[in-house]
Amino acid sequence: QNEINEVPFFDVQLPYELALKIFQYLGKAELGRCAQVSRTWKILAEDEVLWYRLCQQEGYLLDTSISDHSCWKLALKNCRAREHMLKTNWKNRVGAVSQLRYEPGRVLCDAHCCDGVVLAGYSSGEVRLWDTRTWDYAAPELAAVAAPAGAGAPPHVSFVRINSSLAVAAHQDGTVSVWSLLLGQEPIHHFQHNQHIQALALAPGGAAVATASGFQVRVESPDDKGLWQTPATFEIQKLVNFLNLVPDVPGRAVAVAAAEDIVYLLKAEDPGKILHSVYGQPVTCLDVAAHETAFGIKTFGWLLNEPNQILLYNLETNQCVTKVGNSIGDFSCVNLHSSPPNMLVAGNKDRRVRVFDLRSAEAVCSVYGHQLGVSAVQMDEWKIVSGGEEGLVCVWDQRMGTKLWEMHARHPVRHVWFNSHSLVTANIPEEKNPRGSSITEDDPSLHRKYRGVIYSYEFSVDQLAVDSVLPICRSSYDEVSGYSYNIGLAVPYDSI
Repeated sequence: QNEINEVPFFDVQLPYELALKIFQYLGKAELGRCAQVSRTWKILAEDEVLWYRLCQQEGYLLDTSISDHSCWKLALKNCRAREHMLKTNWKNRVGAVSQLRYEPGRVLCDAHCCDGVVLAGYSSGEVRLWDTRTWDYAAPELAAVAAPAGAGAPPHVSFVRINSSLAVAAHQDGTVSVWSLLLGQEPIHHFQHNQHIQALALAPGGAAVATASGFQVRVESPDDKGLWQTPATFEIQKLVNFLNLVPDVPGRAVAVAAAEDIVYLLKAEDPGKILHSVYGQPVTCLDVAAHETAFGIKTFGWLLNEPNQILLYNLETNQCVTKVGNSIGDFSCVNLHSSPPNMLVAGNKDRRVRVFDLRSAEAVCSVYGHQLGVSAVQMDEWKIVSGGEEGLVCVWDQRMGTKLWEMHARHPVRHVWFNSHSLVTANIPEEKNPRGSSITEDDPSLHRKYRGVIYSYEFSVDQLAVDSVLPICRSSYDEVSGYSYNIGLAVPYDSI
């Protein structure tokens, strides 16, 4: 507490609390100028309550209390300096890059990321968990449900999904396993479909899992006692292409499914409501936010006056809010849930990435740099990260509409995720069972070029990404011997 009782304001004396209320309407620059007026004003302008409130208003240290720091002015200065450093590192590609590669020669089938934790499924049926936040890439294997004797080789992993508490994997034979990230490597739930699974969805912040197999959509979630059950099963007229669970829905799971040219809104108490249906206009991509869903539609030759578009529907009113886009090519990917408010980013088969302002239904940015169609996109307030079918990852400056840098790998980019300081991309091969003259059924050492790769970038370190230590130099001596790739190098790199 400050011992000053009254603060001089020109020709009047105000109580300290009242003067503090006046100063709370000032910004950083104004407080700095006021601190130069007098010693009394300096003490008032550097009050911890004012700088704590400024720090919270700018989005820094939101989960802290005022007693966590002794000098909030310095804390705000450090936060702004770190943000500027990260932005500079992003633009100049300064940081460390690592390959999350599972060496025993299996093909990467699917990958998904949440807050820096990467889940990957392989053609051997194994599911691996990578935590890029700790720089400890000894990926543990999540144990699968034991197969009956004589069942043969385990089936490929079709889909994997992860959120802050759960990891889910679906296999080719229709089995689905659910793991808790807090309870270990044994699955906490397991169920089986009779047919191949076409789509898998996991609630971003909840514990609901949705699967589409054949003409059926099934939702699984735990009850109040933690016992998993099936609260809803829906029969769909056509095969489901895309499936998402609506985030932040308390008490029940709500799914949005796209089956060819029909979009369904699936709630537990309803048999399945048709959100959108136009014959001959199939859905090409789908994404869901808390209260809205966005999906791309494809038109054909007899509807040339209505080009390919992205429709935005409100999930509470079930009405179309706006239509954006005017493209000859099909929209191949759309990202609504992680975009800034009132913004949407989409990739197209015409090799362009477009950013739309949903308030004006206009494209505010359109960039071109991929050789094939765009397969994955994400954006924030100032940058866009896109991945293409040719394996190219591009980072764009949204305001300037220019490419900052790019990274190329052999296979199509199927997943892109980033936050303020890290980036994860997954290049997943189309062919899960490559065949060649030197590859046999029981040969585990599949050539590296067929496997696919997951890249992890960390921009909070001041190191040129192109000069960072090669993955081969991080090789340990406890890996499976027999490959020329797993060379345990001698000093000075064997301890890195």
